[in-house]
Amino acid sequence: MLADEIGLTPDLTLELLPESASTNQVAADRAREGAPDGLLVVADHQTAGRGRLDRTWETPPGAAVTFSLLLRPTVPAAAWPWLPLLTGHTVAKALTSFGYDAKVKWPNDVLIDGQKVAGILVERIETDAGPAAVVGVGINVTTDAEELPVPTATSLALAHDDRTPTREGVLLGVVAAVREGYDAWQAGGSEAAARLASSYVAHCATVGQDVRVDLPGGTSLSGRAVDVDLDGRLVVETAGGVEKVGAGDVVHVVPE
Repeated sequence: MLADEIGLTPDLTLELLPESASTNQVAADRAREGAPDGLLVVADHQTAGRGRLDRTWETPPGAAVTFSLLLRPTVPAAAWPWLPLLTGHTVAKALTSFGYDAKVKWPNDVLIDGQKVAGILVERIETDAGPAAVVGVGINVTTDAEELPVPTATSLALAHDDRTPTREGVLLGVVAAVREGYDAWQAGGSEAAARLASSYVAHCATVGQDVRVDLPGGTSLSGRAVDVDLDGRLVVETAGGVEKVGAGDVVHVVPE
């Protein structure tokens, strides 16, 4: 039983739904109702998932892993921008443990062979018990080429059709990795934050690329992505000097 397996991961409680418009919305509602840190909302099929900037995340029934994890961080508010990056990084590490060459595209898209296999949306929710974070993850598992929303997407089955893990196995592995990475970051202070930043940069597909960063209002900047700083901002060397951009200030980052 999935509930029994989830119970082996500390501090998690499971709400399993056959179908949901958005697991993030359900988790946000539960947060406002007082649900504790560690509530995991899993939908067998999500019908109206959302990504960054209200982009859609659509998947066929039975083809994806979709879940939202409710967290109540105690780290300083200034550290919260690392939550989406941490999530992308730990999801990529979990998929690597299944044999995939997974990388993170800054800030938090997960790629296999340069194509998007997983999307992440982290939302801050104000509640009577203090601010909470809802961490939403969607992973294409058995989605075939005709079902993918864009040509730049992929699935675990398309990447390696000879060893596709089960959806339950992917869910358990990814959730455990996210929870473990989050707990270490929370408890480890500045040293853990520095280790996370270093590990993230080492596994970030964006760092070392020539990129165009599209900004709100139709402007953009171009240069080489050289680093991710301790605040989680992408560091870009442009012809006019070094620019640092946060995930909330960016519409798209595309290779040039």
